[in-house]
Amino acid sequence: MFLPHQLVGNFFDRQFDRDIRRHFFKGMEFAAPAGDPGWFGPGSAVWHVHSHTQALVFGLQCAAFLERLDPSIYWMGVHHSRLVKPESRDDPMPQIDPKGALVRLGHSVAFFIGTAYGSTETAERLALAVRSMHHTIKGTRPDGARYDADDPEWLRWNYATVVWGLATAHELYHPNPLRGKELDRYYGEFVRVGHALGGTDLPTTKAETLDCLKSYLPRLAVTYGTAMATGPDLPLPQSALNWAVRDTMPPWAKGLIQHRDPIIVERTARRALVWSVINGIHVASGPVREFEQAKARVAGGLDPELAPHTVPTYQPGSDPVRSREDIEESFARA
Repeated sequence: MFLPHQLVGNFFDRQFDRDIRRHFFKGMEFAAPAGDPGWFGPGSAVWHVHSHTQALVFGLQCAAFLERLDPSIYWMGVHHSRLVKPESRDDPMPQIDPKGALVRLGHSVAFFIGTAYGSTETAERLALAVRSMHHTIKGTRPDGARYDADDPEWLRWNYATVVWGLATAHELYHPNPLRGKELDRYYGEFVRVGHALGGTDLPTTKAETLDCLKSYLPRLAVTYGTAMATGPDLPLPQSALNWAVRDTMPPWAKGLIQHRDPIIVERTARRALVWSVINGIHVASGPVREFEQAKARVAGGLDPELAPHTVPTYQPGSDPVRSREDIEESFARA
């Protein structure tokens, strides 16, 4: 007989399978080869942080919100992703495509689960796919400024937004969060992903990451995308989620978006509510099956030829030249 929490867990697993796994996990391997630890392996801070899928998804939303404060990143998304409707990509007030936004989220979730505890080959293939897409993202903003997703300074700041978003969501909403030096261990480990995507001179601690983010402040602004996500008349539950995302922002970012923290009692109560929702879903659904497969894969006997974890092999400038059409076709075949 199924208990109520098992029924709820099965529901969320079926929903994840329908919306994410079957569309975005194609070609990803978690159960084999036996003994392959992947880029991180058991006992790593990354395995601990990324195994809480709901906090991971929330952290990606926090990172995306912060990224929108960079006009170049915002226009990269408008011009080169499915985030907005194709007919409005040159419109200064583009229309969000809800289905496209879900596709973008699906690819992001798959990437950060796959690189965390997928096999070494899976992590390498995912990083190559993202790098290949970045190589094609070059263009001009409506104000005439040019952007290039391979620009080292952009890669450094973009990396910082992601690792900060994931780590901050973990700090606030994981039932057993890493603190202090243990949290810095996550920052230090996760830099492997940044290097695999072509980043250089990346921050490796929480303090370095916050300094990196703030150093970009002279280049930032409230973009149209940010304004649409911070309005006072957003419907529920979007308004509650939006508050929780804005609540995580560094003080200087809160100043940009005119976000003011409520009194401590109200803020604590709001965070407690968000914590209950995120962890209620996690308790009901449990870790995604890929995490369990990864644990079984490594328990199958650590390959004596491998270290406790493998290391990304990418060398800057070594990628083949591929068109966007070729890249998307390879996704479809996976």
